[in-house]
Amino acid sequence: MRLNQVTLPCTDYAASVAWWQRFGLKLIVDSPPRYARFECPAEEGEEPATLSIHQVDAPLTVDWPAVYFEVNDVFIEVGGRCMAGIHPLGEPERKDWLWTEAWFKDPAGNRVCLYRAGKNRRFPPWRVGASEAP
Repeated sequence: MRLNQVTLPCTDYAASVAWWQRFGLKLIVDSPPRYARFECPAEEGEEPATLSIHQVDAPLTVDWPAVYFEVNDVFIEVGGRCMAGIHPLGEPERKDWLWTEAWFKDPAGNRVCLYRAGKNRRFPPWRVGASEAP
């Protein structure tokens, strides 16, 4: 099983489409005013994951869900987003769980994280069955 698609709510279709494109995703389905689908950047030879937005009537009132995108260098990626006019909620931080994270909010209020975890995403030192790690 492989997670490949996430759909997030949006309240302003045009603003959300523009934001996700500036964030670095490629628009592949554009069905205004209700639905858009994007491809995420993928490594050579990999199948790209997709992310969709779907128009909802009411703004979000909670801070969940959160969507995470792993990148090779959080600081470089945040700099690129800033140059595109998308600024994180704060500076990138090294967390106790061994990830470096930078948080954003899209126009609908969805929480979006650029992070780098490397092997610690799947194999942190406290993993259940850690002796089985590669």
